[in-house]
Amino acid sequence: MVICAARELTYDRGPMMSEVLTVRTGTLEIGYEAHGDAGGVPVVLLHGFPDDARAFDDVAPPLAAAGCRVLVPYLRGYGPTRFLDPREPRMAQQAAIGRDLLEFVEALALPPAALAGYDWGGRAACIAAILAPERVRALVTIGGYNVQNTVTPAPPAPARAERSYWYQWYFNTERGQRGLEQNRRDLCRLLWEEWSPTWRFDSATFDRTAPSFDNPDFVAVVIHSYRHRHGNAPGDGRLDAIEQRLAARPAITVPTVILHGGDDTVGSPRRSEAELSQFPAGTERRVVPGVGHFMPREEPQAVVDALLKVLH
Repeated sequence: MVICAARELTYDRGPMMSEVLTVRTGTLEIGYEAHGDAGGVPVVLLHGFPDDARAFDDVAPPLAAAGCRVLVPYLRGYGPTRFLDPREPRMAQQAAIGRDLLEFVEALALPPAALAGYDWGGRAACIAAILAPERVRALVTIGGYNVQNTVTPAPPAPARAERSYWYQWYFNTERGQRGLEQNRRDLCRLLWEEWSPTWRFDSATFDRTAPSFDNPDFVAVVIHSYRHRHGNAPGDGRLDAIEQRLAARPAITVPTVILHGGDDTVGSPRRSEAELSQFPAGTERRVVPGVGHFMPREEPQAVVDALLKVLH
């Protein structure tokens, strides 16, 4: 039996405390926040690395006001989300986070939902749309086609692109794992600054999210995610078939709007332009100028507008 209960957790998110709901899947107790009418069209908003549900604080209210049921889960390894079994490997390959999303939707018995996300969350949303299009009413993917090929090693990229992934190479070393463990807030804040160079956030904004990185599984899942994608950590054998399927770059068939920050230093807008063939004919792609990697924080109205457009 799936247990879905609202309760006040002792999870400390800094200066703000709010009610966190929980739902159990086969692997996780997922913490999530809910807004709006329980009978409204479900919209699931998915954060990336390194971030948490606070990324959508200015996205959820207008969607709820428009009649949507807005659900904002914490991904595995973040905030209040916990593994049910202490023996479960702390893995975070793309197939795992995609499956987590589908199990979250199923556990809550949601009708077909709209999904929106970026970074890890955008990857989970794209994967869910590929694996179970009947469960996905619409998709807003920030950054484009976020699915990876973890089966065939990618060729080296141009030097500037390789340099921008310094954190990934760092996490593929033992020193990087220790560094993330010991300096996680300093490192994560640096990534915020680098990935969204025109975003002027204050310390209070970062401090509201930073406690999510104190999750006991955070380091393990981050390290596994960035090692697995480069072939330096084994995957979960139960997910091999999904990874093989995703490696073939299957098309996304659900109604989609693509958003891309014009100043996103993680992935150039040229990438999503080249990937339009992976989406239905006529899919709209919007490049938002002056916005970096963290679009829901930097330009929340762009996310709201995209979701309302693709839902109508």
